[in-house]
Amino acid sequence: MSESALYDIPLTLIDGTETTFGQFAGKTVLVVNVASKCGFTPQYAGLESLYTKFADDGLVVLGLPCNQFMGQEPGTEQDIAEFCDLNFGVTFPLTAKVDVRGKHQHPLYAELTQFKHGMLPGLIKWNFEKFLINANGEVIDRFGSAVEPESDAIVNAVEAALAAERAA
Repeated sequence: MSESALYDIPLTLIDGTETTFGQFAGKTVLVVNVASKCGFTPQYAGLESLYTKFADDGLVVLGLPCNQFMGQEPGTEQDIAEFCDLNFGVTFPLTAKVDVRGKHQHPLYAELTQFKHGMLPGLIKWNFEKFLINANGEVIDRFGSAVEPESDAIVNAVEAALAAERAA
């Protein structure tokens, strides 16, 4: 397996645990910038469903809370974790709040936004944008906020990435 630049990027999980993106090496990862007070917030349910459906096959959904878009993630990490658990039964990993653009952009997003795909190159436009990363740590797809987690586009891309992982 090739080493990915993503794997050295530090992450702080929502409970304060320090780790790196490398903890997901060998897994297919759907990275999503999330927010609790957004029109797309109901996508948490679809993200959890996608995660539970494919977790045993090697999928990880990783939510990165972000308060950069109209202050739609104002709470503390504890508030966010409780909101996600109580309202959507979220079991996939969440990080501490991050900036996905600008001067304090998290290093993960500095790397992810270099990926050019279709109509979504460059900067994150809004909450719930999604990046699909294969088991080798390569960004293979990007989906806009309005693309539902359980859409054919995302499910087919996840299934293809997992199939490629099994075939390797």
